Amino acid sequence: MTWLITGGAGYIGSHVVRAMQAKDLPVVVLDDLSSGHRSFVSGGTPFVEGSVVDPATVRSAITEHGCTGAIHLAGFKYAGVSVERPLHTYQQNVTGAQVLLEAMVDLGVEQLVFSSSAAVYGTPDVDLVTEDLSGRPESPYGESKLITEWLIRDVARVTSLRHTSLRYFNVVGSGDPGLYDTSPHNLFPLVLKALSEGRTPVVRGTDYPTPDGSCVRDYVHVADVADAHVAAAQALEAGRPLEPVYNLGSGDGVSVLQIMATMAEVTGIDFTPETADRRPGDPARIVASGVLAARDLDWASRRSLADCVSSAWAAWQASAASRVPS
Repeated sequence: MTWLITGGAGYIGSHVVRAMQAKDLPVVVLDDLSSGHRSFVSGGTPFVEGSVVDPATVRSAITEHGCTGAIHLAGFKYAGVSVERPLHTYQQNVTGAQVLLEAMVDLGVEQLVFSSSAAVYGTPDVDLVTEDLSGRPESPYGESKLITEWLIRDVARVTSLRHTSLRYFNVVGSGDPGLYDTSPHNLFPLVLKALSEGRTPVVRGTDYPTPDGSCVRDYVHVADVADAHVAAAQALEAGRPLEPVYNLGSGDGVSVLQIMATMAEVTGIDFTPETADRRPGDPARIVASGVLAARDLDWASRRSLADCVSSAWAAWQASAASRVPS
């Protein structure tokens, strides 16, 4: 069985590709390289350069490589920017999913793992987010992820599609020195970039109702997230029943100031972060339960915060010469 990995040249997608290959699960990567990087895909991996919104490209990738399952990670992933670019966000995320599903239904591809997001929850009013919490997204990005979950659900009602969606929280770290987070908006690359340029990282908001006043989030190592995709794909292959959605969360929160302290310890760069006003709309705490994923996928957030920071720092340093400017 060969799995089509859309967005397989991205930060998370490339880790999924390598985790699948480590389990001898054949894959083919489809990526338009708008935010992914060709260098993230190893030389022996079948690669199709093209967009998931192009029906001909998607169908060709499936038929030419005999794909019988798909892991759909391709999409526009910048929540903040999505507010300014709603049409682009919906085209890439919703239309892209529609095109993929149409091709899968027409070509008899019946297994799908979808890369969803904690953004579907918006600002939770509970200490621990579980999958039964109603979706209240606050950006076109979050809305597009929730709509895609609904679209997959509705297609499955009238076809033989078997599926699950994985809702990520804060994905960090690196599973390979050649793979790193290139987002210009995520905390880890922002901090690492500042430190490598001799600047002091900034904490946005230190007056939240949390133990140290900074935001608390659920950080999960990217290699753990990749392992969840493998487990989901294997479960679908084996015909095991899965829930429609799973949170990939640790159940434990880490504050931004704790991240900063660990960054200083791991990098050996002593610094006191600068502080600035809160970002509008940032909730004080978002932490997720991973109980369902543990039950059905034997999944857990196994790597520590120190592992997350040290692996991210090692990959950042290793890729300094070739890193894409942000």
